[in-house]
Amino acid sequence: MTGYYDIVLGLIPLSLAGLTALLLAAGMSLSASVPLASIASLGLMGHAMFVNGPVSTPTTPNGGQAAPETPASGNGPSLD
Repeated sequence: MTGYYDIVLGLIPLSLAGLTALLLAAGMSLSASVPLASIASLGLMGHAMFVNGPVSTPTTPNGGQAAPETPASGNGPSLD
Protein backbone atom coordinates (compact mmCIF):
# COMPACT_ATOMS: atom_id res chain seq x y z
CA MET A 1 0.00 0.00 0.00
CA THR A 2 1.45 3.32 -1.06
CA GLY A 3 0.93 6.14 1.42
CA TYR A 4 1.36 9.88 1.21
CA TYR A 5 4.93 9.82 2.50
CA ASP A 6 5.95 7.11 0.03
CA ILE A 7 4.70 9.30 -2.80
CA VAL A 8 6.54 12.32 -1.42
CA LEU A 9 9.78 10.32 -1.17
CA GLY A 10 9.40 9.33 -4.81
CA LEU A 11 8.55 12.84 -5.98
CA ILE A 12 11.57 14.51 -4.38
CA PRO A 13 14.22 13.11 -6.78
CA LEU A 14 11.72 13.03 -9.65
CA SER A 15 10.96 16.73 -9.32
CA LEU A 16 14.62 17.62 -8.92
CA ALA A 17 15.73 15.67 -12.00
CA GLY A 18 12.65 16.44 -14.07
CA LEU A 19 12.59 20.17 -13.46
CA THR A 20 16.34 20.40 -13.98
CA ALA A 21 15.98 18.66 -17.36
CA LEU A 22 13.02 20.87 -18.26
CA LEU A 23 14.90 24.05 -17.39
CA LEU A 24 17.98 22.83 -19.27
CA ALA A 25 15.81 22.17 -22.32
CA ALA A 26 14.38 25.67 -21.99
CA GLY A 27 17.89 27.10 -22.32
CA MET A 28 18.98 27.77 -18.74
CA SER A 29 22.44 26.85 -17.57
CA LEU A 30 22.97 23.88 -15.28
CA SER A 31 24.20 26.11 -12.47
CA ALA A 32 20.91 28.05 -12.56
CA SER A 33 18.48 25.21 -13.20
CA VAL A 34 19.55 22.94 -10.31
CA PRO A 35 18.92 25.55 -7.58
CA LEU A 36 15.59 26.50 -9.11
CA ALA A 37 14.51 22.86 -9.36
CA SER A 38 15.57 22.24 -5.77
CA ILE A 39 13.00 24.80 -4.60
CA ALA A 40 10.25 22.41 -5.70
CA SER A 41 11.89 19.55 -3.80
CA LEU A 42 12.18 21.71 -0.70
CA GLY A 43 8.52 22.63 -1.08
CA LEU A 44 7.55 18.96 -1.15
CA MET A 45 9.61 18.26 1.96
CA GLY A 46 8.22 21.29 3.77
CA HIS A 47 4.67 20.28 2.96
CA ALA A 48 5.26 16.73 4.19
CA MET A 49 6.87 17.92 7.42
CA PHE A 50 4.86 20.96 8.42
CA VAL A 51 1.56 21.16 6.52
CA ASN A 52 0.68 17.48 6.40
CA GLY A 53 3.01 16.31 9.13
CA PRO A 54 2.97 12.89 10.68
CA VAL A 55 0.99 12.74 13.89
CA SER A 56 0.74 9.99 16.42
CA THR A 57 -2.68 9.04 17.66
CA PRO A 58 -2.91 8.64 21.41
CA THR A 59 -3.89 5.18 22.52
CA THR A 60 -6.27 4.72 25.38
CA PRO A 61 -6.93 1.44 27.15
CA ASN A 62 -10.72 1.59 26.61
CA GLY A 63 -10.79 1.66 22.81
CA GLY A 64 -10.28 5.35 22.17
CA GLN A 65 -13.02 6.74 24.37
CA ALA A 66 -12.20 9.10 27.18
CA ALA A 67 -12.98 7.85 30.64
CA PRO A 68 -15.65 9.87 32.47
CA GLU A 69 -14.31 12.00 35.25
CA THR A 70 -15.82 10.95 38.54
CA PRO A 71 -14.69 12.42 41.83
CA ALA A 72 -13.34 10.03 44.41
CA SER A 73 -15.60 9.39 47.40
CA GLY A 74 -15.38 12.17 49.93
CA ASN A 75 -13.47 14.55 47.65
CA GLY A 76 -16.30 15.91 45.51
CA PRO A 77 -18.62 18.79 46.34
CA SER A 78 -21.70 17.84 48.29
CA LEU A 79 -25.06 18.36 46.62
CA ASP A 80 -27.02 18.69 49.91
